[in-house]
Amino acid sequence: MPTPWQRDLEADGRKFEDWLRKQLPDARKLRISPLVSPTTSGFSNETLLFDLDYEEGGEARSEKLVARIQPMGFQVFPSYDLGLQFHTMRCLAATDVPVPEVRWLAADDRDVFGAPFYVMSQLSGRVPSDNPPYHVSGWFAEEATPAEREAIWLGGIDALAKIHAVDWRAAGMEFVDRREPGQSALQAEIAAYRRYYEWAARGRPNPTIEAGFEFIEANQPEDEPTGLQWGDARIGNIIYDGSTPAAVIDWEMVTLGSPEADLGWFIFLDRHHSEGIGQQRAQGLPGYDETCSYYSDCSGHRVRYLDYYQAWAGVRFGVIMMRIAQQLVHYEVMPEEAGLAFEHDNTVTRLLSKLLELPPPGEGAGTRGGFAGE
Repeated sequence: MPTPWQRDLEADGRKFEDWLRKQLPDARKLRISPLVSPTTSGFSNETLLFDLDYEEGGEARSEKLVARIQPMGFQVFPSYDLGLQFHTMRCLAATDVPVPEVRWLAADDRDVFGAPFYVMSQLSGRVPSDNPPYHVSGWFAEEATPAEREAIWLGGIDALAKIHAVDWRAAGMEFVDRREPGQSALQAEIAAYRRYYEWAARGRPNPTIEAGFEFIEANQPEDEPTGLQWGDARIGNIIYDGSTPAAVIDWEMVTLGSPEADLGWFIFLDRHHSEGIGQQRAQGLPGYDETCSYYSDCSGHRVRYLDYYQAWAGVRFGVIMMRIAQQLVHYEVMPEEAGLAFEHDNTVTRLLSKLLELPPPGEGAGTRGGFAGE
């Protein structure tokens, strides 16, 4: 869903072109194409696409680039660290994880776009759509063959295994470690999302999410490895060259944690885009048990807590959806009364309620008995 406010792309383009000249002092005849805001960009960030042409050393050069801008309007997340994404991709460039090449970070510059931004390479390829969900329509549902869909899905699992194989300390990624002394990575993330929930809830209860937190806090696994966690792990955040991942993108939720947290998010988001909206999964996609077996073969990690981490994905996504509902009201996309109802009753909280065997949202939620299917 595109950012529901617009900027003056022509005026910003002129300022941005001047800024780029300072970054490339040896360039001659530098110019950029008109800035383009893709219709699929999300509410949590702003993305602009452009071509850069110039001469250097007597040679003509042309590059396709992306500017990623820190949100200026009604933010989904309570804080937004643009440098976290930039430095994550810069560190991962030396690993087996495919990421775009990052070029420049303007962490303190608000003169061009009114907010910090960074620039990275623009890669050709296709991304399975979130809106409409890739199970419903678009190239993934309508053009890809079942065999191609299988390869795309398993390619995403391959990418997960590569991320989880990264030695984050050796890669210079100590900045993703947000644990307090004595805290596990999971405890640190639960505490962070508790703060996020309290900020988003604005003093109003959300029974489904609160019951979800109760389950998550009471059933934490204690014997897991701690490694790099992508955070927003899904095929909709991968640029594919055919059926092969060309780049893993969107690192705003990167942290440390169990590899199963990413796998749980990967599967919960796929369930949300199919079962959660009353749709069948696209033909050709491996089942979730087969997916876990494939991941174990790729990574060497035996999956043991997938139910738990699907529920944890539902809690986190549910908190995010609360804030998105408020954003829709803020930008007058949705009336306030409908937005308040949507905070509690939406496709995410319905699926989370189903997983935890809670009453449907709006009917009250209490302490769960057991995970559905246990």
